[in-house]
Amino acid sequence: MMRVNPRLAAVAAVVVLAPAVSGCGVNAIPTNEENARAKWADVQAAYQRRADLIPNLVATVQAAAIAERTTLTQVIEARSRATSIQLTPEMLNDPAAMQRYQAAQGELTQALSRLMLVVEQYPQIQSNQNFIALQSQLEGTENRINIARRDYNEAVRAHNTALRTFPTVIWANTIHAGSGPMQPFQANEAAQSAPTVTFDVAPGAAPGSAPPAPTPAR
Repeated sequence: MMRVNPRLAAVAAVVVLAPAVSGCGVNAIPTNEENARAKWADVQAAYQRRADLIPNLVATVQAAAIAERTTLTQVIEARSRATSIQLTPEMLNDPAAMQRYQAAQGELTQALSRLMLVVEQYPQIQSNQNFIALQSQLEGTENRINIARRDYNEAVRAHNTALRTFPTVIWANTIHAGSGPMQPFQANEAAQSAPTVTFDVAPGAAPGSAPPAPTPAR
């Protein structure tokens, strides 16, 4: 009777079983998880691009000597808060961390919306070529943010679904027990409503008009 080499038998078993195991979705969970993390990197890159545009945008508006300094200050402060909150891939299953990140980015979105409403009252800013270029870049970046968030949420949905459906739920409770559900990105309610703007101008002065000249000393 021919004896079978144990090592060769083990190798043969791996070769035969590998397609069956992969077909059962054992690799689906880590694959989905890595895909969601990659999509999250795109979200962060889009938000960072927006943050990088803001200093030049603020400087351009400031150069026009507008009266609404409060709005500019809000944008600067909101940007500082948004850039100070980082959400690493390892934190994507933390609801509280995701909520903080969403809230900070939502505040910045609102502050930028108020700034754009203010700018509408100043033709000299709207005709500024630097501002026009920055506004175009900002609008393009907002589109990138929306697309990146959509793609990330779709990747999270695929990952979370795999954790709960057969046959991948088997691996979620055994081999990949350390992989938990990831948090989707949801815009907060404040970001869905139109911002309000209060113009910091002197009584009787129209937005966009020059500030009143100081009264000569007697």
